[in-house]
Parts: sequence; C-alpha cells; structure tokens
Amino acid sequence: MTTVPLYQVKAEFFKTLAHPVRIRVLELLSERDHAVSEILPEVGVEAAHLSQQLAVLRRGNLVAARREGATVLYSLTSPEVADLLRVARSILGGVITGRTELLEGLLARD
Repeated sequence: MTTVPLYQVKAEFFKTLAHPVRIRVLELLSERDHAVSEILPEVGVEAAHLSQQLAVLRRGNLVAARREGATVLYSLTSPEVADLLRVARSILGGVITGRTELLEGLLARD
C-alpha cells in the first residue's frame, strides 16, 4: 500500500480552497448555514457556477448539504474551517501592512 505524504494531502486541501467563490462561500457559512438562494447574491456568479464550486467543497469535505423541505442548506463540516479563514485574514493583514510600509519608505525617498 502506497501512502501519500502529508504535505501532498495538505497541498490538495489548499487547492480546494484556491478559488475566490469558494473562499466567499466558506466565509458566509462561517457565519451560519445558508441556502443556495442566499449564497447566490453574495457571490455574484451564475447558479451553475456556484453549484460547481459547492461540489468542489463537498468533495473536499469542507461543506455538507442537508435538505429541509424543498430547500438545501449548506454548512461547514468543521468549525476549524472558520478558524482557518480568520488566521488567513490575520496573516494577510500583516503582509499588507508590511507592503504599505515598504511603499511608504520608497515614496519617502523621492
């Protein structure tokens, strides 16, 4: 039996996240469960495209779907997904701050 190295599994996990629509969907689901009809206006894509992105997230086991009557509700499979998004935001805040300081330093030399 061949085992896949953990770093390769992690890379596949991050590939699952690597789309702006999927990130936005996960952000919305971090707040609460949503129906597709609630997600659509927030992501600004066609229903078919959203459906494709939700399928990727389901295959990655990041979201789950459940039916309530005629409505399909999506939810995060783990609260750690919301934690990951918060950590990413914090890291990006530091990166952007560093770039801003670099830009200000370059402009001050003129």
